[in-house]
Amino acid sequence: MAGVNGGGGGDVVKVVQRVVLAPHPARDQLQNVSYCITSPPPWHEAILLGFQHYIVMLGTIVIISTALFPQMGGGNREKADVIRTMLFVAGLNTLLQTLFGTRLPAVIGSSYTYVPVAISIILSGRWNDPNPIERFKKTMRAIQGALIIASTIQIILGFSGLWRNAARMLSPLSAVPLVALAGFGLYEFGFPGVARCVEIGLPQLIILVILSQYVSNMMHAGRNIFERFSVLISIAIVWIYAHILTVSGVYNHTRLATQISCRTDRTGLIHAAPWIRVPYPFQWGAPSFHAGEAFAMMMAAFVALVESTGGFIAVARYASATHVPPSILSRGVGWQGIGILLSGLFGSVSGSSVSIENAGLLALTRIGSRRVVQISAGFMIFFSILGKFGAVSASIPAPIIAALYCLFFAYVGGVGLSFLQFCNLNTFRTKFILGFSVFLGLSVPQYFNEYEAINGYGPVHTSSRWFNSMVNVPFSSEAFVAAMVAYFLDNTLHYKDGSVRRDRGKHWWDSFRSFKTDSRSEEFYSLPYNLNRYFPSV
Repeated sequence: MAGVNGGGGGDVVKVVQRVVLAPHPARDQLQNVSYCITSPPPWHEAILLGFQHYIVMLGTIVIISTALFPQMGGGNREKADVIRTMLFVAGLNTLLQTLFGTRLPAVIGSSYTYVPVAISIILSGRWNDPNPIERFKKTMRAIQGALIIASTIQIILGFSGLWRNAARMLSPLSAVPLVALAGFGLYEFGFPGVARCVEIGLPQLIILVILSQYVSNMMHAGRNIFERFSVLISIAIVWIYAHILTVSGVYNHTRLATQISCRTDRTGLIHAAPWIRVPYPFQWGAPSFHAGEAFAMMMAAFVALVESTGGFIAVARYASATHVPPSILSRGVGWQGIGILLSGLFGSVSGSSVSIENAGLLALTRIGSRRVVQISAGFMIFFSILGKFGAVSASIPAPIIAALYCLFFAYVGGVGLSFLQFCNLNTFRTKFILGFSVFLGLSVPQYFNEYEAINGYGPVHTSSRWFNSMVNVPFSSEAFVAAMVAYFLDNTLHYKDGSVRRDRGKHWWDSFRSFKTDSRSEEFYSLPYNLNRYFPSV
């Protein structure tokens, strides 16, 4: 009998040990980050790391402008001016966000979310002008007017505190589809972009993975070099290789699409760009306003707001900060609305949002320092004014940037999945909300995108182009659809059950429900120059 009791006691002890000594406990701050939000690296490293962020942001700007310009009119000079303007505004918005917004190391740059509405304005038929330069200017003024009106939605929701109230109902469970698909949902800009010039894009992807994941772990001396600067090293190698292919005449007799994707001299931007030019408001003329186009752009701004919420959460995680308090998130959204306003005033072809690709770069380098991102903003402003230097960087072929996306978007998607550590994955409620929201987040936009690819227009196709954009744009965003489904289900399904709160991980974020409930919020999110006294966070 004693022997039986002894054996049973040993089993109980083993069970208790397995429970207490959990190998991977949940943590509200990410570990193993080299430099967190408030601990900057040495200046020489910070400058190089900031330059990496500049290169990534510039690549996105060039891709967006290249997609829109053939239909807008204008020449290389106008395209160079627009790229510099977008870069200048991105630098201003990033500084404003890191100083007065969320204070997270988030790059605020041009977003793909606004592109469908911009295309709708370009194709509206109101700007048919035989002079391509005049057509470009008229189209740009219409986009500017729509962006100026659209900025009000984020400014109002952010500074009024309405978005703070909505964010307080967000739980780790409903954040998983939002953040995960903010990254994974951009898969169409990854390998499909690499395949447009596979002999350049694929080597870039392979070299980047080898340097950042294998070489950095195999070497003891110089490990940090390959871990932190693998982007710069790999881009330099493949860029030189691509330039050799270009000057040797490999692409001289290829089809135009191949030349556009592969050549390093394809844009004509270096020749067209002036040495010095400072972007200024209303440089294309007074904005024009159209109510329908403004409503369509406002819907795009709301979609970008939801996607940026996921971006802010991902950035906070990779900066080794605590979860963003709802009031800080709302403050950041308000300043992001100011960013959209600046995009409209200065004349960008796209509105602003959190750069998901730069959030992924924080993860790749394991450096979430605010100073690094502020230095990158300085590079954006500097190279936007000195046009020739910025144009040289803009000659990087798009497949190289697409190869970077494959890692950056994957990192953001991965951090979204990591919030599952706060949830109970052994309940049917969790499995339903998680699976259903992710599935619809992938399936619904796939239907809308396939429909448009086959028919040339979305499922909603009326005589009002702006109304079509209002409906088609939100349902074409994976992160937006998944977030809306998860947020609704998580806050309505069995929400009165006492155990559900812990199952959805809400108790982990209770301590960040307001600014002062966690002492670490002061360190990460308080405003500089003692401005919290005049603009308190609640």
